[in-house]
Amino acid sequence: MKKVILFGTFDILHPGHLNLFSQAKEYGDSITVVLARDKTIEKVKKRKPVFDENQRKINLENLDIIDKVVLGNLDDKYKVIEDIKPDVICLGYDQMFFTEGLEKELEKRNIKTKIIKLTPYKHEIYKSSKLRKD
Repeated sequence: MKKVILFGTFDILHPGHLNLFSQAKEYGDSITVVLARDKTIEKVKKRKPVFDENQRKINLENLDIIDKVVLGNLDDKYKVIEDIKPDVICLGYDQMFFTEGLEKELEKRNIKTKIIKLTPYKHEIYKSSKLRKD
């Protein structure tokens, strides 16, 4: 069984996210979503999420295309990769903060996995920052 993992906030689920999950499914049999923690979002995005991590997790678990949802590690964002041992890591087109140093970190930890950059889906419309009602 080929394992795929995705990382993200997935605060306001929209068609762009569903497309992302669909693209990821093309690379494996099982999809695990690593969900950003509330504290991580506040640190990286300088704002609180609309939905807390528990509600976001429930929202994702209700989608049939996703096999498993886990919360990210607050101390070591790469630890979950060691634990899951994915065959493929799929990253969204806008995940530059995460990709910086990812390959070096995987090499350092002797983790052999393929990294795929997924394509955007109508990102001028379906982007959480555009859908937020601040």
